[in-house]
Amino acid sequence: MEKSVVLLLVLGGIVRYYLQSFHSIGERVEVSTPINSFKRVQEGIYLYENGIDPYAGDVVHELPVVLVLLVRIFGSVSNFMPLLYNVLDLLTATLLYKMAKKFVSSKLLEQREQKFEFARDTEELQFQKSDMDVVPRCVLLAYLFNPLSLLSCAGLTSTVFSNFLLALTLYFLVHRYLLPCICCLALETMRNLYPLVLIAPVVLVFTQRSKAPTSSAIGVVALFGAACFAITGVNYALMQSWNFLDATLGFIFFYRDLQPNIGLFWYFFTEMFEHFRTMFLITFQMNATVLYLVPLSLKLRKEPLLLATVLIALMSIFRSYPSVGDVSFYLALLPLWRRCWKFMAHNFVVFCFFVVTLSMMPALWQLWIYSGSANANFYFGTTLAFSTGQIFLVTDLLFAHVKRDFCLRNGLKIYVDGKEAKIILE
Repeated sequence: MEKSVVLLLVLGGIVRYYLQSFHSIGERVEVSTPINSFKRVQEGIYLYENGIDPYAGDVVHELPVVLVLLVRIFGSVSNFMPLLYNVLDLLTATLLYKMAKKFVSSKLLEQREQKFEFARDTEELQFQKSDMDVVPRCVLLAYLFNPLSLLSCAGLTSTVFSNFLLALTLYFLVHRYLLPCICCLALETMRNLYPLVLIAPVVLVFTQRSKAPTSSAIGVVALFGAACFAITGVNYALMQSWNFLDATLGFIFFYRDLQPNIGLFWYFFTEMFEHFRTMFLITFQMNATVLYLVPLSLKLRKEPLLLATVLIALMSIFRSYPSVGDVSFYLALLPLWRRCWKFMAHNFVVFCFFVVTLSMMPALWQLWIYSGSANANFYFGTTLAFSTGQIFLVTDLLFAHVKRDFCLRNGLKIYVDGKEAKIILE
């Protein structure tokens, strides 16, 4: 690895280690949720070590495999637990860097084969050799020094584990390693439910070159199902109980804890009448999972990694217990689509949404909870605006990709009767 990349990783590690001394970060609702809270993990470790089922109550929501691993680490080197989160976050950044390099390399090879399909004077829309260095470095910087990922790591949230598993999944995906990719995706799906949708880009990648795509797709899905069942079996063997299913996947799906967060669930389910809960629960969970899966998979079937990026973004926005750490991961993937940025029209608007809402959240939380001079509507207004800004970003990226694809084949300039066409507003 290049010396400059190593220096960036060291600097990122130092910043994270320094921020971990501020224990109040892990108590912020924007950073910590019932799913990823370090305090709940500590409670689970204590219960497990004392022979009590951690999943008998409604506190622990980490998968038994991960919890038992943390028990072993905590029992051996409890003082170095923050260092574990730090190292995993740096590994995530490294995996994203390596994944970006492989992605750009494959795109350059793909362009050589399709060069004859591109219109003249569209070089600026095509991947260049310089992107082999620029794009991976931008991805690395976007994850290492994003304030959202820094806060997530400093708060010792289990989102660090999620981002690591997602980075592994994408790394194995671009390198076309089927079994490791499926295993990582299955483990993260059993932890957080929503990554289930990433089976679509996995199927697309591993069936592209197959002579029998339908059979290959069924095989990939069957392998994914077998991996999920295997992980479930291992978890049962560790706990000798099925309580963990309801405490993990059940807790996420049925949304039992109404603690405020940066998402959309908490306010609606606090305000609605109980007899409407089931209908809205199914509607919200469909919106976070399968609603966009089929149309996006059909439209982006030739760009599986873009499909994965968009699906990760959507599940980060619409999941039941989102945190800023989830948002930081898909933001780090945006430099992969650097050649689409020319057509993104709402960059400044989205930037303002992010800066203003993220700045206002702590202030309005203080006014609501501690000062009593505001109410839940104030805080929910900022989370709603934050989600709106993210939706603008995702739709802008999709439209930019469509425009780039069109211009690559038709040219940046449109001619009518031999003259360049112009749009005149009257």
